[in-house]
Amino acid sequence: MTKKSFSQIPKAYDPSVVEDKWYKYWLDKNYFHSEVDKSRKPYTIVIPPPNVTGMLTMGHILNNTIQDVMIRTKRMENYNTCWVPGTDHASIATETKVVNYLKEKGIEKFEIGREEFLEHCREWKDKYGGIIIQQLKKLGVSCDWQRERFTMDDDYYKKVIETFVSLYKEGMIYRGYRMVNWCPASKSAISDEEVIYKTVNGKLWYLKYPVVDSSVFITVATTRPETMLGDTGIAVNPNDERYKDLIGKSVLLPITQREIPIFGDEYVDMAFGTGAVKVTPAHDLNDYEMGKRHDLEFINIFNDNASTNHNVPEEFRGLDRYVARKKVVERFEELGLLAKVEDYQNKVGYSERGGVPIEPYLSEQWFMKMDELAAPAIEAVRSGKIKFYPDHWIKTYEHWMSGIKDWCISRQLWWGHRIPVWYNNATKEIYCSITPPDDPENWTQDEDVLDTWASSWLWAYDVFKKDEEQNYYYPTDTLVTAPDIIFFWVARMIMAGLHFKKDIPFKHVYFTSIIRDLQGRKMSKSLGNSPDPLNVIAEYGADALRFSVIYLAPLGQDVLFSTEKCEIGRNFANKIWNAGRFLLMNAENIPVTDELKNSYIDFSDKWIYSRLHQTLTGLNTAMEKFDINNASKIIYSFVWNDFCDWYIEMAKNRLYTGSDEVKSAVLTRALGIFEDLLKIVHPFMPFISEELWQLIAERKDGESISVSHYPKADKQLINPEAEKEMEFVQEIITAIRNIRGEMNIPPSKFVTAYLKSSSTKQYQIEYIKKLARVEEIIVSGDVEKPKASASTVLKNCEIYIPLTGLIDLDVERNRLQKEITRLEGALVGIDKKLSNEKFVNNAAPDVVEHERTKQKDWRTNLEKLKEILSSLS
Repeated sequence: MTKKSFSQIPKAYDPSVVEDKWYKYWLDKNYFHSEVDKSRKPYTIVIPPPNVTGMLTMGHILNNTIQDVMIRTKRMENYNTCWVPGTDHASIATETKVVNYLKEKGIEKFEIGREEFLEHCREWKDKYGGIIIQQLKKLGVSCDWQRERFTMDDDYYKKVIETFVSLYKEGMIYRGYRMVNWCPASKSAISDEEVIYKTVNGKLWYLKYPVVDSSVFITVATTRPETMLGDTGIAVNPNDERYKDLIGKSVLLPITQREIPIFGDEYVDMAFGTGAVKVTPAHDLNDYEMGKRHDLEFINIFNDNASTNHNVPEEFRGLDRYVARKKVVERFEELGLLAKVEDYQNKVGYSERGGVPIEPYLSEQWFMKMDELAAPAIEAVRSGKIKFYPDHWIKTYEHWMSGIKDWCISRQLWWGHRIPVWYNNATKEIYCSITPPDDPENWTQDEDVLDTWASSWLWAYDVFKKDEEQNYYYPTDTLVTAPDIIFFWVARMIMAGLHFKKDIPFKHVYFTSIIRDLQGRKMSKSLGNSPDPLNVIAEYGADALRFSVIYLAPLGQDVLFSTEKCEIGRNFANKIWNAGRFLLMNAENIPVTDELKNSYIDFSDKWIYSRLHQTLTGLNTAMEKFDINNASKIIYSFVWNDFCDWYIEMAKNRLYTGSDEVKSAVLTRALGIFEDLLKIVHPFMPFISEELWQLIAERKDGESISVSHYPKADKQLINPEAEKEMEFVQEIITAIRNIRGEMNIPPSKFVTAYLKSSSTKQYQIEYIKKLARVEEIIVSGDVEKPKASASTVLKNCEIYIPLTGLIDLDVERNRLQKEITRLEGALVGIDKKLSNEKFVNNAAPDVVEHERTKQKDWRTNLEKLKEILSSLS
């Protein structure tokens, strides 16, 4: 190691000074870029592309930190790492933003036409899009920014269109008239996965329909009375005795005056409502299926904005669906056909992007056949060729894939990949190709665009532009993603990879935790419970935020997060900084030389080397199992406890009192271990580790911890005997420190310690003296407990600390007696409260549990105080 000056090292770590400096350095040195190199093994991750209009969220922080930990670790292990970043064009999200933006300027989408609207979309994307990518850089992620992709890039756009044409020619894409989820806000079909169900307090209306040629009425219950304008049948269960005589008859549909049949279908739940249901095949999925079974008429009563259309009586036309509902109910009441109204709670499907209730809607759309694609994708996961972490997601995946429906891939939007289909103006012949027809004046292109996920499902391989790159980097190694897009994206990427590339798209899928607030609510802008990550970085530093979210996120469990919890990471960063500063300040006056690295080794050195290599072994195992949370805790324990709290404290004695050679050997060794420590910390906390690594020695231009060699575990250096010996020393020191605290022995006073043991070795005595502030230690198997002494018992040792002269025994006895009396009184009160059945049965469970925990703790404390008082007698 080369001598350098350390006198200017700041006392406190300031991330704001460090982070931008090193990120620019890494970019300038091109450390994150990868090119095909067949002499090296690749390690590839593709980023889940955030919406181009998106902003950084806590979910992004967790997801991208995990990816960065993996990439940085593999980079240091000499893999040719390639982490491809990019953004998704996000059809509905972007189009909604642009439509609203134009409305504020008095411009309507359909008035300006497609091309001008798309120009506004591109301008919006150039101005606001990709902000999230710049924000991610503040987190320190080591993506290959030269490979940044966008799902509407020319080359990627072409790949998406080629895929559609290929599948169409294979007969796997078809146009069909089907029931779809319709978003009235975006005026587009959306997938089942884009529907969010919310519990809504509504009404259940009981409507009476007159049976034709009879004085009898049949009553139906509905949550959507407005849809009765499109009713084409009444269904009853054929086993329902109440209605057997009515099957085959008709009712006269009020308001419309249409006759519609009463028929039997076992789908009908006899216990719901009246046991008779109105059937609207064009506006309910279950009714749609019944309509097909019984050859009913399909009457669509809504326009694409969910207003009523020309298929309803004239006075009801052009009404918003909820206005129509009110008017229908009023008319039934006027006609004396409203039997009753009940409060009713049900789940209503909302458009995830549009934020409004969806309409089940009969519409002509493009669909992709799924059965043939799904079968090999199910087997790839079931066989373990693709591994899920945590593996409980396998069942969720299999369940969905086994019941998969054909995918509605068309969207009634303009921003996106336009469907490459043209219709002959005269013959309506279909032409599907990546290029337009030769006589475009005779053809009209389909207006729809593809579902966003019908472009991003190619992301794992089509982010690579050249065949050579695809052959080298694909299949990728790891996908890190949120579980809520397991069907949107993960399943579809697996299907695409197996179908088009004949190989899996990735080997491992890590499903991240969901970030929630302390009340357990999912963080969202609407609730106002999601902190701005950039503000958190500004307050705590990127390293602190990165480490904290990983430390708080066990595999497969949700994270309860608050900004204050970033104290975990900030305190850890300060601990590392203080340790580094201490060692480097000593290097100002003590020579650091590798020649003495293996000299003057004592049991504490053997112990710390053993702990380092045990840590590396455990860390490797955790990373292999994708247990990133446990990996962070393994690192934390070694750095905070083993290295900082014990090894450095033990090294101080030799650094202060040893010979010049001993001092040099101890410091050289400590700095060497500290350098390895920084390397395992680096993937989690890249900035502080780079700063300290650069300070340890003079580095050549272009050197960085991020491309240094990751430490390898050496089983030869794992020393169970040294660890066992050190554990015993730690127990003794901790026990003496605890006695000092319990007995209020001033820190300035040294104690005498009697150790009744036959196993303590002589050379441990000096460490015990220094670290527990002990003046004299008497070790013997025949030691008897001195009068007025505190004591504790360890596994192989009894410890006695005489207290005479250290504290005023009378004052201490009085203090203890007062505290005992106080606790006894408090326990009477809490015992009385918990024996009160009224309190226990009526109070909130967490309140009762809190009181019980308090009772238990107070009893434990009381017993301990009585023991201490007894020892002073």
